[in-house]
Amino acid sequence: MAESLRTRLMRWGFNWWPCYRGTGARVTFIAGDWREVRVRLPLSWRTRNYVGTIFGGSLYGAVDPFYMIMLMKNLGPDYVVWDKAATVRFRRPGRGALTATFRLDEGELAEIRDLLANLPKVDRTYSVELTDRAGTVHALVEKVVHIAHRPSPESGPAPGDFPETS
Repeated sequence: MAESLRTRLMRWGFNWWPCYRGTGARVTFIAGDWREVRVRLPLSWRTRNYVGTIFGGSLYGAVDPFYMIMLMKNLGPDYVVWDKAATVRFRRPGRGALTATFRLDEGELAEIRDLLANLPKVDRTYSVELTDRAGTVHALVEKVVHIAHRPSPESGPAPGDFPETS
């Protein structure tokens, strides 16, 4: 699916948002249905570490928020979605630009909805690879995402949800 005007504006917002801009990465594509996101992380003075390769913090920061946001956009406001844990497996030093592609399919979304019809919450694990132009994997990031039904205002916060402060 192509980018929509709304996702194009979100892409621009990510790329100018100071927290994401600081990673040195750039969002290059967000599908109109939020089922695919692409990111590019160049080797530059902003991302280079002491030994001349891409800094591990930039590798992780480049991919950090996307599965959580993609799930929030696809599941809608009736669900609470939080990042719960992450692991990074460094395979090779990043000596050039790396890319990552995030994908969610309808089967995954349907499975989450089915599970939450019978369970109060679920944790799902997603993987994304940072690869070079030749397809060589330089880092593998696994994200654990917590998903639950959003409680009604009368029932109070969901387990694991942060209470609102005044």
